[in-house]
Amino acid sequence: MFDLLIIGGGINGVGIARDAVGRGLKVVLCEQNDLASSTSSASSKLIHGGLRYLETYEFRLVREALGERETLLRMAPHIIWPLRFVLPIDKGLRPAWLIRLGLFLYDHLAKRSLLPGIKTLNLRTCQQGKPLNERLSKGFEYADCWVDDARLVVLNAVDAAENGAEILTRTTCSALSRSETYWTAALTTAEGTTREVKAKALVNAAGPWVEDIQGKFGRLSNSRGVRLIKGSHIVTKKLYEGEHAYIFQSPDKRVIFAIPYEHNYTLIGTTDQEWSFEEGELKISPEETEYLCSTASQYFKLPVTQDDIVWSYAGVRPLYDDKSSSASVVTRDYVFDLDAANDTLAPALSIFGGKITTYRRLAEEALHKLAPYFTAIGPAWTAEKALPGGNFPADKVGAFYDSLCAQYAWIPAAQLHRMMQAYGTRIHDVIGKATSLDDLGHHFGAGLYEAEVHYLYTHEFARTADDILWRRTKLGLRLSAHEQAKLETWPALRHARGTG
Repeated sequence: MFDLLIIGGGINGVGIARDAVGRGLKVVLCEQNDLASSTSSASSKLIHGGLRYLETYEFRLVREALGERETLLRMAPHIIWPLRFVLPIDKGLRPAWLIRLGLFLYDHLAKRSLLPGIKTLNLRTCQQGKPLNERLSKGFEYADCWVDDARLVVLNAVDAAENGAEILTRTTCSALSRSETYWTAALTTAEGTTREVKAKALVNAAGPWVEDIQGKFGRLSNSRGVRLIKGSHIVTKKLYEGEHAYIFQSPDKRVIFAIPYEHNYTLIGTTDQEWSFEEGELKISPEETEYLCSTASQYFKLPVTQDDIVWSYAGVRPLYDDKSSSASVVTRDYVFDLDAANDTLAPALSIFGGKITTYRRLAEEALHKLAPYFTAIGPAWTAEKALPGGNFPADKVGAFYDSLCAQYAWIPAAQLHRMMQAYGTRIHDVIGKATSLDDLGHHFGAGLYEAEVHYLYTHEFARTADDILWRRTKLGLRLSAHEQAKLETWPALRHARGTG
């Protein structure tokens, strides 16, 4: 008998699993695909307060998100790091005084100690202005954080598993029923094996499929609903020098980001479009591609064209349906639906909406709502505990990297830096006893060796080449089709698929 059955291996599901198991609950989580295989690996890769949400007066959400930035930065300084954003002032759009007021609020709504405050920039003389159109003369610079979103999900799952949670990937909840005291669920693997589990409470963190799961247990009259909003991104060749990002205003009142990505690229996004499952394959549309290229081209000196694009991705945000008229102003806040049938049946907690920045607070609130059903549940704890590999000071990343360079002088600097940003202090577990590149085993390409693949398979739930190349890493951008195919035939991955 489990205490919690969690359905959904995105950021909300794994965040709740980690928090719950640390409070002494017995947890099982099932995910129908890979961890972070949907929304949670298709974000803009930002830990941010949401500057534009101030315009819709979502002050509580912005304050909570701003407060989480440094908490998460301290928890995982290897996969989260500070990023400066340059916001040019453009004629005919939001005036400078309004932006300055918004940034003042952004700086003061929550306490911060690691991130610097805003600056006014002369774009005609500063380095950040060099790539921009010459009509732009003034701008502001402020701080938020970058995050490797898929690895944030995986590390929460790893920590949950190491503390006793059972994490079942590629496992579907095929049937659900409940009594007064517990849930009974049929969990079916990709190979067709079905297992029955019982749990005292259900957490429905299925994201875009949250209403489907509610349908499985008859919660069809729920007044809350999910609104599916597609957000698409393009990745281009590197468009400018520097480690700063840009935030560009569009005449439609939206904003897009241009962000340094994987050292050699620029990430541009995002869009906001209504979406439904009836549309079929989830991918960026020609109209979205044109929108992102044209909006960025209004700001950069050199136009951004489709020839610059090396990759694109799209994700669906399962937002709480607040009945907003426009997709771009639908709330990014989260809403819970606790169904216990007047305390006569085992409880089900369904989650609508949310954003990656506030996942940890969402998990705390979810456990607070479930606490009355568990007499021995422990206190909140996650704010002070590092994620796997993140147990070093957030302001000592440079010193940590220097120590790795001294210890592993035989690893090329670019490869070592990538691995440091992926694994933090657990890089030692990845490398093991190796003292040369040959000791790391077969080289698949782009600095990916067999030792790392083995680590991802045995410790991070990776089962396919896609899991490794597009979620545990982003080396799919660098490996050729032939190299990717060779990785797919690696014996352990073949065995995981039942083909070897």
